[in-house]
Amino acid sequence: MPYVTCLMTIDLAKQILQWKYEPPYDLYNQDDDEESLQELLEQPYTAVLNEAGQLIGFFCTGVSAQVPAGVRLGVYDKDLLDLGIGMLPEWTGQGRGREFFTFVLKSISNQHNTQSFRLTVAEFNARAIALYTATGFVKNAAFSNGSHTFITMEKV
Repeated sequence: MPYVTCLMTIDLAKQILQWKYEPPYDLYNQDDDEESLQELLEQPYTAVLNEAGQLIGFFCTGVSAQVPAGVRLGVYDKDLLDLGIGMLPEWTGQGRGREFFTFVLKSISNQHNTQSFRLTVAEFNARAIALYTATGFVKNAAFSNGSHTFITMEKV
């Protein structure tokens, strides 16, 4: 695959904070502030570059991939590795997701020596849910944070 991973840097993190998704996917926009920058740098976030060295996405694992409302409701109690992903907005909806996500799964699997994962996705995000289902994830739990409904999906 034409992707490589690298440690998150300040420059890469600042690029991610500039990414803006169109509604309804703007839920995934991050605040361009110091707190968001520090999270990308201090938590387990990994950048994904294409063969030209361009930042095209990122992934995170553990608590960083969990939605706080789900933590309070206990949806993450099962011992699985949580993962989260983000892709360059201009690349979304263009059929690139499966290759990107497969690369991410392989990278995380190699880093953590596991094939069992959980992810959380907004219920409205049919594109992502279809991708995750096609790569072996099944829906598990649903919960709300008051403004959006989320679904956890597992691959075990």
